[in-house]
Amino acid sequence: MPRTVEELAQQAMDLPNESRARLADLLVESLDVDELGGIDRMWVSEAKRRRDEVRAGRVGTIPGEEALRKVRDAVKQ
Repeated sequence: MPRTVEELAQQAMDLPNESRARLADLLVESLDVDELGGIDRMWVSEAKRRRDEVRAGRVGTIPGEEALRKVRDAVKQ
């Protein structure tokens, strides 16, 4: 069993994409927004808004590695 958040995160990163997405969704939904600070509440709200846009098909997704490659390429230019 993982002993640190980092170990748990590493195990989660080894999951298939769909499972990681589901886990992320469960974690966001589990947050008690009333206990968070203002900025954290805004991030939770933003995460839920983006999740809902993907679920509704209003936006598409790209694999993380592809997104990082695009960012790295843009920074190089």
